[in-house]
Amino acid sequence: MYTQLRETADELAGVLWREHTVYRERGGGVVIRGDHVRRWISLGPTGGKDQALLRAGRLLDGGTTAPARTEVVVDLKAGTAELAAVCRRMLAEVAAVAEPAPAQARRAGRTSEPGKPGKERKPGRAARAARPGRPRRERHTSLGSFVVLLCVAGVLGAWLYSLFGGGYGY
Repeated sequence: MYTQLRETADELAGVLWREHTVYRERGGGVVIRGDHVRRWISLGPTGGKDQALLRAGRLLDGGTTAPARTEVVVDLKAGTAELAAVCRRMLAEVAAVAEPAPAQARRAGRTSEPGKPGKERKPGRAARAARPGRPRRERHTSLGSFVVLLCVAGVLGAWLYSLFGGGYGY
């Protein structure tokens, strides 16, 4: 099954993209990776004869693969042109989900708060900010932690002294 998937993937990759990488994945399938378009396609075994699970997704920054956005079972007996058409449709769906339309992208940068039309949102804010009015401190080991450590060391030292050092005239 792997050789059939590999041959199909090689043919499909040549039809879809000029620049591509074809490699084997852990599950026994084959991945076609198009770094220049930031997309990937995977052909994996389904258990059925002459069938493959076709999955498509996008590549994240740094080259890691995002989870599959679309999946479909295809018949490997179909020609390369039919499989390429299915792949193109799946890649279009992935692209539509991954990149918002230009009008949506423009609106996403702005909020329409009542009384403040067109005010821009602060980029990159965490969901939970620090408490207002109190500056955020870096974490340091507090004095209480050192007191606890000294007490533990004192108890341990006293126990060791009673065992080995404080005997009756040794």
